[in-house]
Amino acid sequence: MFDLQNIRSQFPILTQKVNNKPLVYLDNAATSQKPISVLQSWERYYSEINANVHRGIHTLSQLATEQMELSRRKIQKFINAKNDFEVIFTKGTTEGINLIAFSLTTMIQENDEILISYLEHHSNIVPWQMLCERTGAKLKVIPMDENGVLQLDFLDENLSEKTKIISLNQVSNALGVINPIEEIIAKTRAKSDAIIVIDGAQSVPHFKIDVQQMDCDFFVFSGHKMYAPMGTGILYGKEEILRKIQPFHGGGEMIATCSFEKTTYADLPFKFEAGTPNVGGNIALGAAVDFIESIGHEHIQTHEKALLDYAQKKLLQIEGLKIYGEKAARTGVISFNLEGIGIASDVGMILDKLGIAVRTGHHCTQPIMEYFKIAGTVRASFAVYNTFGEIDILTEGVKKAQRMLG
Repeated sequence: MFDLQNIRSQFPILTQKVNNKPLVYLDNAATSQKPISVLQSWERYYSEINANVHRGIHTLSQLATEQMELSRRKIQKFINAKNDFEVIFTKGTTEGINLIAFSLTTMIQENDEILISYLEHHSNIVPWQMLCERTGAKLKVIPMDENGVLQLDFLDENLSEKTKIISLNQVSNALGVINPIEEIIAKTRAKSDAIIVIDGAQSVPHFKIDVQQMDCDFFVFSGHKMYAPMGTGILYGKEEILRKIQPFHGGGEMIATCSFEKTTYADLPFKFEAGTPNVGGNIALGAAVDFIESIGHEHIQTHEKALLDYAQKKLLQIEGLKIYGEKAARTGVISFNLEGIGIASDVGMILDKLGIAVRTGHHCTQPIMEYFKIAGTVRASFAVYNTFGEIDILTEGVKKAQRMLG
């Protein structure tokens, strides 16, 4: 059974007050809070093991290695990767995308084409622009409409043998729009041999991922948005392409042999994991997977959809409030502005005085804001521990901000 109070009891931070008000944390698209089980996992590593992995024969090093590799296998199962060595530990989504863009450099030539979408976070724009600068490739952008829905007829007109990479998010961090990944991948496979990269930073916390069924070549996400520590993340890649591409970082752990004349690279996944990893964080990422699975994806989806529907209904009762992407299929996010109030951060500051944490600004998606001719939005984003009562508090807070700023 879904027991919301039990879930909330596992997050110590939710009991504190901010500005003398009970904390209402609605900034989950930026980072989620961490349950006790994840915090204890991290603390246990540093208080009881704290040794480097893969390199030592002593007991603590062996324990650290066992725990981190167990976490890798949990994540393999969590996203249904075919092999555990297709799961690469990273610092987060941004590093994962940069790793891919750098490692594909030798496979991209002048006038090749890379496709992204209008809905991308800067971390899924800038690395591809940098790749284009290095190689002379061309960047193309799938357009969206006024609801944030991607216009897929663009693919019918632009997919060709020149298309070498297509990279887009599964869920927009700014609008919460769910992109039709399966349809996009099917269109791509039918017309090109392009490498398909999916940014799952905003989808992994909300619904079940199956990379084999999805048939993407790469899938990246961050731990800190799915109840795990910051500085953790995953790059999934199909074995075939991981074996072809060059590593991103060089150093310890990622070599098979090293001499002044020549270095050969380690086997997967270590080829892409140079240096000492974030062992405690990676172990705690496995604990976050355990936490999510203890609740169940269906329960999470059902609760969060109910929260989103309720929040949209309540907020749209406020005269002059506009929700961006209102008519699109969405999850986890409501992004809005109040008519006549030009600076979203003013609303955010008033909400903060009421103990309500939201995000304001362009959300690292300036092209989206330029499309809507706005500087930014107020973004409320939900997690499994949020309540309908918190949405009521948010609604009253927005009304108060409107009165004060209008």
